[in-house]
Amino acid sequence: MASDKTEIATLDSSPEALLRWYQAMGVDEAIGDVPVDRFSLSPPVAAPQPAPAPRHLNRENQAFPAPSATPRTPPASAQTSLVTQDEIASDARKLASEAQSLEEIYDALAKFDGCPLKKTAKNLVFSDGNPKARVMMIGEAPGADEDRQGKPFVGRSGQLLDLMLRAIGLDRAGEDPENSVFISNTIFWRPPGNRKPTPAESEICFPFISRAIELAAPEIIVCLGATPMHRLIGGSEGILRSRGKWRSVEVNGTQVALMPTLHPAYLLRQPAQKRLSWRDFLEIRKRLDN
Repeated sequence: MASDKTEIATLDSSPEALLRWYQAMGVDEAIGDVPVDRFSLSPPVAAPQPAPAPRHLNRENQAFPAPSATPRTPPASAQTSLVTQDEIASDARKLASEAQSLEEIYDALAKFDGCPLKKTAKNLVFSDGNPKARVMMIGEAPGADEDRQGKPFVGRSGQLLDLMLRAIGLDRAGEDPENSVFISNTIFWRPPGNRKPTPAESEICFPFISRAIELAAPEIIVCLGATPMHRLIGGSEGILRSRGKWRSVEVNGTQVALMPTLHPAYLLRQPAQKRLSWRDFLEIRKRLDN
């Protein structure tokens, strides 16, 4: 024992020597003088970290700062490239006024890209029949059959129209202006799904049909449905209240008789209303005979 005490007494009192002695004695952890109940303590809350700013990569995968939230004004070149509805309508009026024949109107429409319906339609549908006829009939817009063939009123509604015309002695295939008709529409490309044309689409196409009326110079204009009637004489009255009443529209300084009547497509859905259209067609025949 005396030797052990002497050995302990002679131990080096440096911190390194004390640690080596603790290790030799089996001490593997340090504890405090006062016990701590770790289960009763709340878990530490991590300090919130700021969200990193969004970064974008360019084509070379190099990061550059996120764009500012403040909207930026487009450059002047981008602003001037935007074409307004008024500018498109102005171009349509200019092209239509320059046409000196119905063939030139067709060529102008073929080159005209201002109407968005042209992008979804298969064919341009301009006219059919005899351009020299005394009667000009104007519908609304082409349907699926018309879009495929490139002619107005060739589907079921067109077949019904042909029957009605022949009943009063008229025929779109006639060569004599006295017994033939000229047929067109206010819209020259089929609206998707046969929907009703928008006012903007009608406004864009109207200068061309207006010029076609001037060049064809008919004695009688028959509006098949409300859309052509509203475009030519204005107003918003329904076709059932307007049909069968003679109106007039000025063409090249001359008043031309105009008759609104029901569209053949409507008659296919409402066969009982054919009697009303028959009365209108009899009035047309009477006007021609007088």
